[in-house]
Amino acid sequence: MNQPVTVQITSKEPPVSEAMPESLEPRCSECHASLTREQLKAALEVCPHCGHHFPLNAVERVAQLADPGTWREVGGDLQPSDPLDFYDSRAYVDRLAEAQLETGLSEAMLAGVCRLGGRRVALGVMDFRFLGGSMGSVVGERFSQLVAAAIDEAVPLVVVTASGGARMQEGILSLMQMAKTVVALDMLADHSLPFISVLTHPTTGGVLASFATLADVMLAEPGALLLFAGPRVIEQTTREKLPPGFGRSESSLVHGQIDLVVQRRDLKRQIAQLLALLEGGVRCDIEPIRPDSEVVPRGSGSLAQAVARAKKLALTSRGWLFGRDQQDRDPT
Repeated sequence: MNQPVTVQITSKEPPVSEAMPESLEPRCSECHASLTREQLKAALEVCPHCGHHFPLNAVERVAQLADPGTWREVGGDLQPSDPLDFYDSRAYVDRLAEAQLETGLSEAMLAGVCRLGGRRVALGVMDFRFLGGSMGSVVGERFSQLVAAAIDEAVPLVVVTASGGARMQEGILSLMQMAKTVVALDMLADHSLPFISVLTHPTTGGVLASFATLADVMLAEPGALLLFAGPRVIEQTTREKLPPGFGRSESSLVHGQIDLVVQRRDLKRQIAQLLALLEGGVRCDIEPIRPDSEVVPRGSGSLAQAVARAKKLALTSRGWLFGRDQQDRDPT
């Protein structure tokens, strides 16, 4: 006879957000300096005293990176659902409705095509405010549609991540998005299109273990937490104290897990420079030689003949100057 199974869910207080209520003046969580909203806005939400990077939401990130007036959304019509009829301490549909109301977003990723520093790119940005930036079916599908748009329009892909990993409420369907996004990136690589990943605080779990770390170049903001599991879980599992800075972007750079740690004020310029390198500078529009093309013998062109006459004239002049005949010498 089947025995009933009781699942105990421990209620936890939500973590204190670094975003301050509108009625309060912000204070840096690192150096505890009092700040004004004007200071933070002018510094792209970076503390001017200690350099601590406050989180940016998806809309703010798009405004930072995309050239004004160039944003065209991809996959905006996709809406999340509750295929498993999931319920823990609250119904999943209620959590979705609350996240949409609080963030103004339909899901945890914004995707679109825009210009970045004058270059056309496919840009994806995750928002940690939406259920911890977790990856569910809609996030995976938007990512795949964004890659498809990059392939169709022959533009590079740039993705900014901020995520707690796969979305628990969608179970195996969420885990399948890891494989789905990896397959999409394989298609992008088949078309020789660059992919730059920007890891922001925090990027963990299934997002870190899938598309976030499969880029041609991986950038990270200072102080970003980049781990599959959180430090507390690792310490409890290994029963060892972790060293200071473990899993932060600076530590990941030292151990070769990322390529650059970039200040937010330099991020757009750095991405534009990397895209110029990855795309090979100026695109070559010369058509390849067809098998039926007429092959012109070397040296028979007008330019080659002009160069040969110039070399011969130079040798004749040298012969007059040095008193010996160099006309018949091989100029090479």
